[in-house]
Amino acid sequence: MRNPDVTGQAAKPSALGLRGVKLLADIGPEALEAIAQQCRWRRYPAGRRITSRESEDRDVYLIVSGKVRITAYSLAGRQVTYRDIEAGDWFGDLAAIDGLSRSADVDALEEAVMASMAPARFMHLLHEHPVVCERVLRRLVTLVRNLTERVFEFSTLGVQDRVQMELLRMAREAGVQGNTARLDPAPKHSEIASKVGSYREQVTRELSAMAKQGLLQRADRALVITDVARLERILAEVRQSA
Repeated sequence: MRNPDVTGQAAKPSALGLRGVKLLADIGPEALEAIAQQCRWRRYPAGRRITSRESEDRDVYLIVSGKVRITAYSLAGRQVTYRDIEAGDWFGDLAAIDGLSRSADVDALEEAVMASMAPARFMHLLHEHPVVCERVLRRLVTLVRNLTERVFEFSTLGVQDRVQMELLRMAREAGVQGNTARLDPAPKHSEIASKVGSYREQVTRELSAMAKQGLLQRADRALVITDVARLERILAEVRQSA
């Protein structure tokens, strides 16, 4: 996805829509209505660029519905995927806090409705509602921990281990039932590659090897991790020896 920035279609403000945003949980109805009216509401079709790396846009985006992907591209056009974010989450707070330009591109993976908040309003919200400030702080701590984990993986693990680590993360996010996890739809090999700093062909080889080991299998459109506990043991041993 490398679509240019295009303003989404206007959408109607909705305090009801903001009730599902985790950042604003437990805020009273009157305050929520005021926030809804102060936000800019937009609807973005799947594949549309919402904001771009190096953009001067500083707004904080609340995802009312839909799903987005945060990525960056090298000068050669190679895609690096940081994470996917679903309805109820938010992004853009880094630029709102430090006043610097965007550090990544954000694209709509599916039709999405956004309520964007100006930096000044966001900062006022943090001071006005301590519980919101605490959520932002916890989010930033989580971000630092996740990035620290990724740096360790890229510095010490080979492609095979990074692919397995990413699949384990996906399995946990999808939900482990018993000892299996179902990724539906199955992630594209190119998407996994963009998350682990590899190429599609390498990911394809590693997935085939995992299937031969009995760690995963295809099931219609889904990819099933068939032995999550075993995968966890393998990766724990890898990390101990790294």
